[in-house]
Amino acid sequence: MKKIFFPLIAIIVIACFLLPGCKAQNKDEIVIGEYGSLTGSEATFGISSTNGLKLAVEEVNNSGGLLGKKINLITYDDRGLPSEAAIVVQKLINKDNVSAIIGEVASSRSKSGAQICQSSKIPMITPASTNPEVTAIGDYIFRVCFIDPFQASVMTKFAINSLKIKRVAVLQDVKNAYSTGLADFFVSQFKAAGGEIIEVQSYSSGDKDFKAQLTAIKSKNPEGVFIPGYYTDVGLIAIQAREIGITAPLFGSDGWESEKLTEGTAKDALEGCFFSTHVSTEDPSPQVQSFIQKYKAKYNIMPDAMSFLAYDAGLIMFDAIKRANSTDADKIKAELSKTKDFSGVTGKISINEQRNAIKPAVILEIKGGKFKYKETVNP
Repeated sequence: MKKIFFPLIAIIVIACFLLPGCKAQNKDEIVIGEYGSLTGSEATFGISSTNGLKLAVEEVNNSGGLLGKKINLITYDDRGLPSEAAIVVQKLINKDNVSAIIGEVASSRSKSGAQICQSSKIPMITPASTNPEVTAIGDYIFRVCFIDPFQASVMTKFAINSLKIKRVAVLQDVKNAYSTGLADFFVSQFKAAGGEIIEVQSYSSGDKDFKAQLTAIKSKNPEGVFIPGYYTDVGLIAIQAREIGITAPLFGSDGWESEKLTEGTAKDALEGCFFSTHVSTEDPSPQVQSFIQKYKAKYNIMPDAMSFLAYDAGLIMFDAIKRANSTDADKIKAELSKTKDFSGVTGKISINEQRNAIKPAVILEIKGGKFKYKETVNP
């Protein structure tokens, strides 16, 4: 009898940790999950996002917690892989029994995680995924950043009105839903505004040689080149563009923002180039400057847009839980939907019927390897 009984107990205990809702929780804490690329080619995204979110959690806990309880943040590394994102989100839900999830930065990985959250009816906020398809997955999925159609309109207006250019080439990353989606929106809107797309070329993230695509672009004599990609590729693209004689300004999107963008000779190659993003560290507002001081004091580095956005995502989620006065998923979802004029460090944030944030964008110019404020574009 003992030989049967003890293995049976072991099986039940193991199963309890794998099945949804089976894990015993500390009644004095609220468990929040996070997933991001803490390692891999785009690790700065995940590290910055995690740092910002941890700061939000620390502030709430130091102020008495949430609903009289401490927030327990559980973070998993998805290694920059959509397949791994799905696995760790499933783990957060089934093993850790989280009340809500925050993440990811990259749209392709957010889509993987969002599908799990939607099917499990767990509220999720992405801090920085701008592809419209992410929140279209379902009514439990939210974001605190603008979406790509707006980002495309921002760069269209900037190219035509500020750069005074009408003939533009596009270089997109075909392995990245963020890049191809944003490229499509830009092409459509730029043409509608009277501009001409003279060439569209493609690469795959991780490529090292872009000269064939850049040579094809140079042959069309563009006035500017739009590159909706990630910092991991943009620096090398800029270096090779200058090497073959492309002198036109390069301009891009929030995926450019990382301190690693201008490392080495990319600093000179990107001089005088531009990208759209969510906030400028030169913003004099007390909220922005206070966040910068707190972030630098804790991590000894300057925050980037991903840090700001994750901090806002955390505070908006915690505010919704507070207003719901519950960790019930449906009640949290309902309160997230009601978010209006939330005063975040990236500006006032309202969530619309599609669960997207309505907010402005900023344009930054690269000068001496630094990101300098150029202008703000409102919705």
